[in-house]
Amino acid sequence: MRPPCGVALSLAVLLFAHSGQAQPQDREVVSSPADLPPGVSAVLWKLSVPPHLAPTPERVLLGEKLFNDQRLSVDNTVSCSTCHDPRLGFADAKPVSEGVKGQKVTRNSPTILNALFNASQFWDGRASTLEDQAKLPILNPREMGMPDEAAVVAKVKTIPEYVRDFQKVFNREVNFDDLAVAIAAFERTLYSGNARFDRFITGDAKAFSAAERRGWALFNGKARCNTCHAGNVVSPLFSDQKFHNIGIAAHKTDFPQLAREGLKVVRTGDEKQIDELALETRFSELGRFLVTKQENDVGAFKTPTLRNIAITGPYMHDGSLVTLWDVMDHYNKGGVPNPYLDGGMQRLGLTETEIDDVVAFLFTLTDEQFVKFATQEQARQRGLKSKRPERDTAVAMGKKGNLGDLAPNPDLAVKNPADIGVYGTEAQVKPASTSKP
Repeated sequence: MRPPCGVALSLAVLLFAHSGQAQPQDREVVSSPADLPPGVSAVLWKLSVPPHLAPTPERVLLGEKLFNDQRLSVDNTVSCSTCHDPRLGFADAKPVSEGVKGQKVTRNSPTILNALFNASQFWDGRASTLEDQAKLPILNPREMGMPDEAAVVAKVKTIPEYVRDFQKVFNREVNFDDLAVAIAAFERTLYSGNARFDRFITGDAKAFSAAERRGWALFNGKARCNTCHAGNVVSPLFSDQKFHNIGIAAHKTDFPQLAREGLKVVRTGDEKQIDELALETRFSELGRFLVTKQENDVGAFKTPTLRNIAITGPYMHDGSLVTLWDVMDHYNKGGVPNPYLDGGMQRLGLTETEIDDVVAFLFTLTDEQFVKFATQEQARQRGLKSKRPERDTAVAMGKKGNLGDLAPNPDLAVKNPADIGVYGTEAQVKPASTSKP
């Protein structure tokens, strides 16, 4: 039986996105968890989880213990959960993360909810797998500060419970690769897709208020959020998994000069050096360029997922935007001009009421397990609405500046963008009319 064209497209995109992780032994079939939420398809899970790295109960139990264990850091003060706190949506609610001895890094801690579906890890994609991602913070001087892999293994071997656990789970003594495999196995259980949005998109019309409906329409229309954050069967994470310069780093960086200096410093493929440049130096603002050394990646950072965005602020790679209203103000004026600004950035011309509606919609992407936290966060952010450092109404409305014209407003009497986008089978999607006027 031939699959519906939309499903085939989805699989093609996802297979392409995860091709860097595929290995020959991955062709065997692994069963998806029975508790996947409505926003996470079993197909996506199977494409994202290599069978030989499947999260068995034993690996997950060991990985969770390691994830929360501060003894993996040089001074026993920092664990993975320090920057990825389950109570805070597996982020840390700080502009930039703090590691051992109170040292700050230069980037914001992204949530690791749904990180198992990422085509690459970190804001600049410098790690291709969860296993690679799990190793680097342990060895970064400002994060967990362990000097090298051998030191980590030696320290873990002094803890009798881990000596026993590694033998039980992997049938061999402690080693750094297995440690990363266990942590990644735990992270592969951290999926999220049970939000009011999921109820709405699967048929519960009462799941959204009027403002949230208008926000969803704007998201897909005038606000142009879906250019990079489309939420549908192809893009269930509300991220295109690509890298864009949206003008955040331009607040404080002379990109051309920094890029010229970076070309002389960065050693392509040197994972440790790139990690330290990304988290400890002014070269951090070069973003994806540190990984590729391609000019069109200067100042480009990965499009983050919007799932649980309400509770995972502050926002952007440097945590410089405090509220979702600040984020909308940034996009409304078309970002901050710089020589490498993504071509898709242009003023939006959103009114204050329209901004409120989009923000209201973004809060519907919060998983049910964080609803109480999201309610508190919504009140806190709303209380900061009078402080809008990013707002520039004159630019947003085209009265000054030159960041392009507005996107066309959809005629809701003909087709409402809020009706577009659905998970599940193609049969749920009404085909577009082919009749001509």
